[in-house]
Order: sequence, then structure tokens, then C-alpha cells
Amino acid sequence: LVHLPIAVLAGAVGVWLFYVQHQFEKTRWARDPDWSFQETALYGSSYYDLPAPLRWMTANIGIHHVHHLASRIPFYRLPEVLKDYPHLRSVSRVTLKESLHGARLALWDEERQRLVPFEHANVPTAPVRA
Repeated sequence: LVHLPIAVLAGAVGVWLFYVQHQFEKTRWARDPDWSFQETALYGSSYYDLPAPLRWMTANIGIHHVHHLASRIPFYRLPEVLKDYPHLRSVSRVTLKESLHGARLALWDEERQRLVPFEHANVPTAPVRA
């Protein structure tokens, strides 16, 4: 009775962190000829700018774009990277408040090159048959 709610909560937080760091409005997706490792790492995953206690509790996983760029950097050194390279703080930055908006994003809009919610999809409608 004690472990199950804790495991469910921890699992939900893990799923949320993974989702937010890959599904945000200004993410970048590219096809093979346009794909670049560095650009995809920096712009295809987010910098989830969390408050200090949450950064500590999540082992700095919010600095996900740097993790994708250089996965061998240990979690406790990721804040040093942001300190040494301050321009990385603004790349693909998502705040806690912005992440709540991102939960609605579900479809990739090729024209706008961004994720959109279902209601903003440009889907041609078929005539209704009676």
C-alpha cells in the first residue's frame, strides 16, 4: 500500500519529464537530408528550466539538450556546462508553466515546422454523407 502510490507517482513524473523534453512547441524535426546531429540535439530536445529543488530531485535531467549533445557529461556537471556556455541557457528553453501548455501538443505541422494541438491541425475535411 505504501510502495505502489510512490512507484506510480515516480513513473508519472518520469513519463512527464520525457514527454516535455521531446514534445514542445518549437522543437525541431528534420528529414534525412536536413538532419544534423548537433542541431537535433540542441533544438530537438528541451532545456527544461526547473526550480532548484526540482533540478536536484531530477538529477539535472532538465538540461536535456546538453545531455543529447554530449551524453558522457555526468548529471552533476551539466549545470557547469550552462555556466561555461551561457548561450545554451536560451536554446530550446521551456519553463514549468510553458510545459503545462505543451501537454496539448500532439501533431507535427510541416508548414509551420512546429508541434500543434489537434484543433490547429490543417486537415482537409471530407464532405459529410447523409
